[in-house]
Amino acid sequence: MSPDRYPSDLTDAQWELIEPLLPEPNTGGRPEKHPRREIVNAILYVVRSGCPWRYLPT
Repeated sequence: MSPDRYPSDLTDAQWELIEPLLPEPNTGGRPEKHPRREIVNAILYVVRSGCPWRYLPT
């Protein structure tokens, strides 16, 4: 595991299962600022570690 990854991060196989379930991004607005996979990883980090959002690592 690389140093910038957490144990709660999705594997490539897990991401392949979850990605099709997410809604399509809007094409008319500004582009997404953060990759969807990183957002899901951040949510899983909080769910699995139990830390409040304000303690989420930068």
